[in-house]
Amino acid sequence: MKLLSEDIKNKVLQSMERILDEERNTIIEANKNDLDAFNSDDKAMYDRLVVNKSKIDGMIQAVREVREQQDPVGKLKSSRELDNGLRIENRTAPFGTIMIIYESRPDVTIEAAVLAFKANNKILLKGGKEARFSNEKLEKCWHKALEENGLEPENWIKLLQMNREETQEFLKHPTEKLDLVVPRGGERLIRFVKDNAECAVLISGRGNNFLYVHKEGDWDCALDVIVNAKTDKISACNALDKILVDRQLPGFEDKVKQLASVLREHKVELLTDRELQSLLPEAELIEDESVWYEEFLALKAVIAATDGIDDAIERINTYSGGHSASVITRDSDTARSFMEQVDSAAVYQNASTRFTDGGQMGVGAELAISTDKLHHRGPLGLEQLVTNKYYVYGNGQVRA
Repeated sequence: MKLLSEDIKNKVLQSMERILDEERNTIIEANKNDLDAFNSDDKAMYDRLVVNKSKIDGMIQAVREVREQQDPVGKLKSSRELDNGLRIENRTAPFGTIMIIYESRPDVTIEAAVLAFKANNKILLKGGKEARFSNEKLEKCWHKALEENGLEPENWIKLLQMNREETQEFLKHPTEKLDLVVPRGGERLIRFVKDNAECAVLISGRGNNFLYVHKEGDWDCALDVIVNAKTDKISACNALDKILVDRQLPGFEDKVKQLASVLREHKVELLTDRELQSLLPEAELIEDESVWYEEFLALKAVIAATDGIDDAIERINTYSGGHSASVITRDSDTARSFMEQVDSAAVYQNASTRFTDGGQMGVGAELAISTDKLHHRGPLGLEQLVTNKYYVYGNGQVRA
């Protein structure tokens, strides 16, 4: 990809902010066509599909935040001079062409593209068919912004309209250079991409997030955090699904009953295991271990007892999606042990998992939440959409 100056990139983004504002009504009209055609009972997907004035405000804010960030390309990471006189610099560089495959959320069409473009990458956007009209309209907005600033639109941002078979063929035999694929969705989508892509795949993993209430946890804090993490936005990958309560927590039985009552007040469907069945007779009994692996994306949660921190850590590392996990405890040593040993992209003490988000963590707009360990884990913001490159300066050196 041709390296663009920060000035021209920021002018494109300024144009995009204005165009999104001017095209509010037509964007919402296009989204209405998608909503009218949506016939699934999947509440979480429907929630992600909706575009309203508030969502458009969020899109404009995402573009503005990225524009205001420093250009991530060409930053000096390290510099050294060898005994033979070679000067070696390691600098950030664009990936090249990034493909993101995602479902439902039209705002990803904005956030993914603005990040990729500011980091000097081309992006191929493969949205779901349920958001077709919304995504087509947003692509037109991008192309208008690029054309206004003298750039060829499809050299930078391109929406792909392909069915499953065509996508599979493209992943196996790309018709253009492809450097990185990011699947943003459930396990089925992730497996499909990993099985078929010939280039690097960066996993944006599922949620299935856990919270553990330690025996020295503040119970009022636990209730507030659990309600927020479970009910604030059920369609988010950072929502809470599994709650583990330490048997040594003072007043264990009464507190578990209180927790269940509070969650039922928020219309949360409860599940539990045989051990707590007598304590929570209204909760559905977990009959199959697969429930422990499941990301609910619904007003649904598991409550279970645990034999202390080691048991909690083992369960979380066995069943969670490696996304986010929280411990409620006053004890800093316990918190440190939990946070060091739980194998998740984000770990919390006394806070809701809902903060695993680029904007909330100070990264700004995000491409996805990576649960991979190479090359980055957590929110993929602007600074994470570059790789590195060595610049070696000499004056005729040859290796002996």
